[in-house]
Amino acid sequence: MGLENQSGLFSGLPTVPMPEPAGRGLPRLRLPIRNQVEVHWLTLDELLPAEHRARQVWSLVEQMDLSALYRAIKATEGRPGHPPGDPRLLVGLWLYATLEQVGSARMLERLCREQLGFRWMCGGVSVNYHTLADFRVAHPAVLEDLLTRSFAACLHSGLASLDRVAQDGVRVRANAGAASFRRRQRLADCHALARAELARLQTEVHADPAAASRRQRAAQERAAREREARVAEALQVVERLAPKHTAAVPEAPRHGPDAPPPEPPPTPASSDAAGKQPRASTTDAEARVMKMADGGFRPAFNVQFATATKGQLIAAVAIGNVGSDQGRLAPMAEQLAARYGKPPGEMLVDGGFAKLADIEAVSASGETTVYAPVPKPRDPQRDRHAPVASDTPKVAAWRGRMATPQAKTIYKDRAATAECINALARNRGLQRFLVRGMAKAKAVALWFALAHNLARITSLRAATA
Repeated sequence: MGLENQSGLFSGLPTVPMPEPAGRGLPRLRLPIRNQVEVHWLTLDELLPAEHRARQVWSLVEQMDLSALYRAIKATEGRPGHPPGDPRLLVGLWLYATLEQVGSARMLERLCREQLGFRWMCGGVSVNYHTLADFRVAHPAVLEDLLTRSFAACLHSGLASLDRVAQDGVRVRANAGAASFRRRQRLADCHALARAELARLQTEVHADPAAASRRQRAAQERAAREREARVAEALQVVERLAPKHTAAVPEAPRHGPDAPPPEPPPTPASSDAAGKQPRASTTDAEARVMKMADGGFRPAFNVQFATATKGQLIAAVAIGNVGSDQGRLAPMAEQLAARYGKPPGEMLVDGGFAKLADIEAVSASGETTVYAPVPKPRDPQRDRHAPVASDTPKVAAWRGRMATPQAKTIYKDRAATAECINALARNRGLQRFLVRGMAKAKAVALWFALAHNLARITSLRAATA
């Protein structure tokens, strides 16, 4: 007697005989029987545990104001049209998927058929990957509004505060290969080839419509049209960047002896060091080559998170295609003031943000205090916290403030907040964007911010209950 192999991939393998101990009979075992009929009189709601994360996500989604999404629905009573899925369902699916480290629309579609939590959230409504992928990036303004409303509600309830905000940037790999960057002449050649291929496909369709199926021909024409559009966009980017490279001259230090070290020279993936010829990607024209956390250079976007140290809730999100964090402090402070009606009390940033013009602009109103490490001066004999002749009163006050024990204690909250947020985002899958373009990349970053705040709100409410 042996263990029989099931039909399928391993059907040709020999059976393995069951060992029989000497002097004893065969062991009695409980073997799985998978063709036995069972009847379970249970609903999906009864199958899902009461404390399941999917229930927590849905409970908060039901409290969101999604009126902007409902107004865009064209299928209304008394009018024709196939009814779409509830926007709350799509919002809940992507928030739950983000918390479960799922970033692929195809994988999310499969989980909606196989995994209990996603099946419960769908409640029998079928979804396909195309609808999921389109919805994820189609409403960035709604996502911005949801982030503002959710954080403002936390401000009102006391779960968060704008008294102290930590800002940091995380470089996320773009959906573009390093080999997709081309110079102007090569892009022009690629553009000509793409237009020729598109014209050939359109000619074949008009000449012989029965040459291939309509769906296959339409897919080929759409791919050629998208390829031509991407190459044209990359060519426009190179045209805009060309004057900056050809007319580049050495720049004098802007901030005297405390000027930050110069940026590293452009890498071969973004420009030619010898001829100063800019390059752009034919896959994602808005992506730029940046130095990553591991020291390598790859196409990426720079995602900025502003997080309240109280509650560790994300208040604002920004994105750019410049690898340096310099110049990001003032725009984020302005964004926070515009969103919530008042500027942050304290801004905690690392040394990469220490641009004197930004410190002056943020501190000008007197309502925001900047805490950032003072760069090491070129003269090792000079005290970095001593003011220099070119300093404004706000900058001089910042230098002196960072030498005090109180400032050092306050600044410890930056790493405990900003670095924690970046690590959580990485663990939830913010390693590489699966979408192209800065607008779509920001939409994905907003999903991460909303999912993070949802998890934190659940934890904070449970702790204060």
